[in-house]
Amino acid sequence: MTVPDETKLWMYQTMFLSRRFEETVEKIYLEGKTPAFNMANGPIPGEMHLSNGQEPVAVGVCAHLNAEDVVTATHRPHHQAIAKGVDLKRMAAEIFGKSTGLSGGRGGHMHLFDPAVNFACSGIIAQGMGPACGAALSRKMQNKPGVAVSFIGEGAVNQGAFHESLNLAAVWGLPVIFVVEDNAWGISVSKQDSTAVARNDVRAAAYDIPGYYVENNDPIAIYDIAGEAIARARAGGGPSLIEIETFRLAGHFMGDAEAYRPEGEKESLGLRDPIPAFRALLQKEGVTSAQLDSMEKAAEAEVAEAITFARDSDYAPVEDALTHVFA
Repeated sequence: MTVPDETKLWMYQTMFLSRRFEETVEKIYLEGKTPAFNMANGPIPGEMHLSNGQEPVAVGVCAHLNAEDVVTATHRPHHQAIAKGVDLKRMAAEIFGKSTGLSGGRGGHMHLFDPAVNFACSGIIAQGMGPACGAALSRKMQNKPGVAVSFIGEGAVNQGAFHESLNLAAVWGLPVIFVVEDNAWGISVSKQDSTAVARNDVRAAAYDIPGYYVENNDPIAIYDIAGEAIARARAGGGPSLIEIETFRLAGHFMGDAEAYRPEGEKESLGLRDPIPAFRALLQKEGVTSAQLDSMEKAAEAEVAEAITFARDSDYAPVEDALTHVFA
């Protein structure tokens, strides 16, 4: 599958936008949390899971999606949210816990919801797989356009929800694609220590659906495979399972000492950063440095505007604490 030039440029700019957004959030997150780290302090309280290094997965898949398509994401969702078109200002405000956030500041960074582009995520492992099946079923029953994509981590494949969702999707022939982001670590547990198979795409055979594997965090290869699976789903061909080898350049969460990594792993992963590699590929294909620099400046300006909006927004009044809470 040939990637249109404009799509490649969108993929690069979106990857850069995601990275710059997270680098900015990372600095702000640490405000007020020193000298003794306390995640409850600072302008961004709570946990923070960065997706640095995993950007190719988001852009390679979401390049094929439209607003009517549904995405359910993980607790590490920023790159997927940005690639799906979630409002960056309201997303930043949600991370800051402000009233102008996507959920009025109630959800934080692990619980981002934007109905305008049919995006949702959750901090519960494999939680999004069932709702993705439901969204796909709704499209099929109502004969409406759209597919569903459920992003999960490789640690989620050993959850019951994974197998139940694949079975249900296969039995009902649902237009849903399950995408496994394999960054090799489920928190601090390696894939080889927790999973009986080396590659999870082989598990698709148990449900008689196609399984695909993409190596080396390659955005072009991801685009090709995702395009095939999504086109198949749109044509009524049913679900697919894709596992993508990707790299988590940061810790599981901010504050993670990463002592579980083998010596030298973190440094070697830094040399495989997908953004400089993709920039080099585009330059080799004739895109000028000036054009790429201009795209990066535009992304930086968008991030700065979103952060300013979040910082300047008000917190919700105390009396709203129980609004939208159901018992």
